[in-house]
Amino acid sequence: MALENKNPWTVLNKEIIYDNNWIRLVHHQVLNPSGGEGIYGKVHFKNKAIGVIAVDSDGFTYMVGQFRFTINQYSWEIPEGGCPLEEASLDTAKRELLEETGLQAKRWTKLGEAYLSNSVSDEFAEYFLAMELTQHEAEPEETEQLQVKKIPLTEVFEMVNTGQLKDALSVLALQKLELMLLKTEIAL
Repeated sequence: MALENKNPWTVLNKEIIYDNNWIRLVHHQVLNPSGGEGIYGKVHFKNKAIGVIAVDSDGFTYMVGQFRFTINQYSWEIPEGGCPLEEASLDTAKRELLEETGLQAKRWTKLGEAYLSNSVSDEFAEYFLAMELTQHEAEPEETEQLQVKKIPLTEVFEMVNTGQLKDALSVLALQKLELMLLKTEIAL
């Protein structure tokens, strides 16, 4: 059996430490791959993370700024949100884009998917490119105090490359789009 198909961890015991509508924190007593006893904490996400890069016909994209409670600082990001597991990811992407920016798109392309921090959580993300945009009224949630900036896409790529953008989903999605454009795998 190949190593990638064999789980080297043995769970001896697990206990739910915290549980709410969005996450569950589980404490595991384990035998590690070397056979030693240890502990492992896992944050289980009850939603998928969805990110959207919206690009207009002039090559501008829309970044969303907000104060993030978890890191205690302001963050610029692509429009993002949580997707209930029973909902189609593209439906959530459309909803989040409208909620946060007021934009709707006629053309959608899935750019990729990833686990965002697989050493401590199972948070899974999917990210999309939205084009052929029309402007409508934004509908932010009560927990969101948002600022939207329209920025040339090339400038946003530079913000990623210089470390000005730090949100993992935004960086991942923007780097994927930049690579796809360089390889001419996609046209805007």
